Amino acid sequence: MASINLKKGYDLDLRGKILSDTVADAAPSSLYAIVPDDFTGIIPRLDVAEGDHVDAGIALFHHKDNEKLKVTSPVSGVIKQVVRGERRKILSIVIEADKEHTDFKHDLSQPAIDVLATSGLLAMMRQRPYDIVPNPAAQPRDIFITCFDSAPLAPDLGLVLGENRQYLEKGVEVLSGLTSGKVYLGCRAENVIEVAGAETNVFKGPHPAGNAGVQVANVKPVNKGEVVWTLDVITLARIGKLFAKGVVDFSTTVAVTGSQVKEPRYLRATMGCPISSLISGNLADNGTENRIISGNVLTGVAVAADSYLRAPYRHVTVIPEIDKKDEFMGWASLSPRKFSVYRLFTSWLTGNRNVTLDSRLKGGERAIVMAGEYDRMLPMDIYAEFLIKAIITFDIDKMEQLGIYEVAPEDFALAEFADTSKLELQRIVREGLDKMRKEME
Repeated sequence: MASINLKKGYDLDLRGKILSDTVADAAPSSLYAIVPDDFTGIIPRLDVAEGDHVDAGIALFHHKDNEKLKVTSPVSGVIKQVVRGERRKILSIVIEADKEHTDFKHDLSQPAIDVLATSGLLAMMRQRPYDIVPNPAAQPRDIFITCFDSAPLAPDLGLVLGENRQYLEKGVEVLSGLTSGKVYLGCRAENVIEVAGAETNVFKGPHPAGNAGVQVANVKPVNKGEVVWTLDVITLARIGKLFAKGVVDFSTTVAVTGSQVKEPRYLRATMGCPISSLISGNLADNGTENRIISGNVLTGVAVAADSYLRAPYRHVTVIPEIDKKDEFMGWASLSPRKFSVYRLFTSWLTGNRNVTLDSRLKGGERAIVMAGEYDRMLPMDIYAEFLIKAIITFDIDKMEQLGIYEVAPEDFALAEFADTSKLELQRIVREGLDKMRKEME
């Protein structure tokens, strides 16, 4: 077991954290939804139509270029609506759940990679380079599993894992057969997970230590021509359970957090559940509009109160939605409540602890300030500022030299938060990866 100490990064201590490990049941609901945009790299082609009945685990759509690669229904029920946008793009698939849940039994006699692809679990993993859903035809050099989430207010994955911990060994056994290299587990010292067939690394340091990309970069970086797969420990347990029982478990424990939540807590739910079933009756009534985020404040997606929990997340954060607010002296205010990563306000004297942040950007987009800001927030051996410039200009040679194959948008989320230039770094990286993939493939 190796111990890796990361010094770069920052732990954003926000108000609204969960103080109890008690898990309650989410409010019951009859509607669930899957959003194809959550599965980067898949071009969806529908396998169902409105009015069709599906069991949990039946394919809703498959990848245009690979019919085996599918995304499946989290519940059994009737396809109530296929929501489309411009140019008939599929925005979401809404399922009206049955009163009696029925699971589809998968054929485990097939090759393991086919079972993962058709069950929808491969779509819950990611491939480097390009941070996309893995290609079933690719053989990964190694597979990396992160066992903790270091993002602000993130859930304790050990608690979310619960009784499914028993399926980890089976999951590692399955994944070990898909790679010629090793299966790595990335853990915190206070919650070390050791599984036969996997190599455990203990990571110390602030966020983004829990990011799979950061763990890959500090254990065995991705070079040109290499492929690695990444996933979290919850998906690993689902894989183990699938190969032990033949069904996919879409249940999860969701952390509901944020300064606008009356009682931050854990709730038992199912992937794709309505946001309203998680937050109803539990938001502060202080006259402030709310920004509801499916995920954490750095990488999550802003959603409406009548929308659904997005597939990659088991976390909902609610913060104040403030577009305009008059403040005495504005940015020059000496208020001890104003927050800054760079100690620009007196709040750092109190340790910047337990702060409340709203949705304001507090600045405008400007030229990149070459002050090493990104590097301080990114514990990877790359020149982040130069990489962003290379992506913007789409200089392929420099992008390759500066580590484009190692990164994903989430790795730049903290740097985006701290960026005095107010650039949308995650969007820039995502667009750069997409263009690079199109160019190289």
